[in-house]
Amino acid sequence: MTAPHTIAVLGLGRMGTAIATRLADHWDVVGWTRSGRTSGVVETTGDLDDAVAKADVALLALFDGRACRQVVDRVRDSLRTDTIVLNTSTIAPAEATRLARQLGPSYVHAPVLGSVPTAAAGALQILAAADQEALDRVRPVLEALGTVRRVDDAATAAALKLVANSSLAGAVLALRDSLRQADALGLSRAQVLNTLELGPLGGLVARKRTFLAGQPTAVAATAEFTIGALAKDMTLLAAASHTPLRSAADLAGTPADPEADIAVAATVPAVGDAVLEPLHAYIRGHATGDPTHFRDAFLPTAHIEGVRDGVFVSWRLDEYCALFHGRPAADEPTRSRRIDAIDVHGTVATASMTLWHGTDTFTDIFLLVHVDGRWRITNKAYHRSAPVT
Repeated sequence: MTAPHTIAVLGLGRMGTAIATRLADHWDVVGWTRSGRTSGVVETTGDLDDAVAKADVALLALFDGRACRQVVDRVRDSLRTDTIVLNTSTIAPAEATRLARQLGPSYVHAPVLGSVPTAAAGALQILAAADQEALDRVRPVLEALGTVRRVDDAATAAALKLVANSSLAGAVLALRDSLRQADALGLSRAQVLNTLELGPLGGLVARKRTFLAGQPTAVAATAEFTIGALAKDMTLLAAASHTPLRSAADLAGTPADPEADIAVAATVPAVGDAVLEPLHAYIRGHATGDPTHFRDAFLPTAHIEGVRDGVFVSWRLDEYCALFHGRPAADEPTRSRRIDAIDVHGTVATASMTLWHGTDTFTDIFLLVHVDGRWRITNKAYHRSAPVT
């Protein structure tokens, strides 16, 4: 069994450069990137075929499955019969399976858990799926990068990597919610970050404090893992699982540079007061019993729909307003309402609200539209949960 002597790293983005730099301490490394960018640390070439022709290991560190397919298709005829293709890229399970079938026993699918500093320190966690012989040949390369954890097949390795990144996306968005609430309470960002470092998000806060504090040095060039890359991974996960994934939409819709560090996604302010105003007017209508607040909140064409006493009802706005008589309910002091979520997509938005009215709990779902310079509710659907007797 021949140990590798020359490694071609195909893809010199943030992670590819960190991997190439780490491996250059042990092997002859040549780098190639589609953009023509050079790392300044390892030898680079603009000739992809030349890079792989002399390599014992062709290591892919590319953005997505499409890039992997394109590069593999380009180099198939230049690969030596004994060259191992080692893929560290984050791609969909189905894409990993296709590459494994295409390249056969010479393919090792090995997505990595960790960031640029982790790669530089050789402390990555590596999910490796391959035939035993191929894995044995590249094990020294992988162990130079971190700890190898063998996985049954390429699809499983790819899926596990996406699930791991999902937990990171969840942490980023949980941090965003915490910072938004802190801003609403008027707390100082420094004080909030100091406190969050003491809790479950402490490690993330400590690593990303420069970005979270909005310091001038937090520029896109210093990103270790970008918003665009994490959004891509969550989109892949949602598609592969055929299951809705809130973080996929939240990250894809983040109004920030996709090349910015993922921590920047946690600093996006909450939605503006304008989109909340019709919801506040709706709450005022219930609190006062005054239907003029509902007319302010809804478009005249709106419908209010749900199941009432086992029967589906669909009220026009006038019919809905007729249910209110201009005075609060007798038990109004004990009632409460909470806006649970709101998502804005350009000129439309969705929102949900919970209302506790006596012994009944209502869940209201709203569709809103921005028209004539303001937000209005176009329709509402509700569910009433009566107490169990």
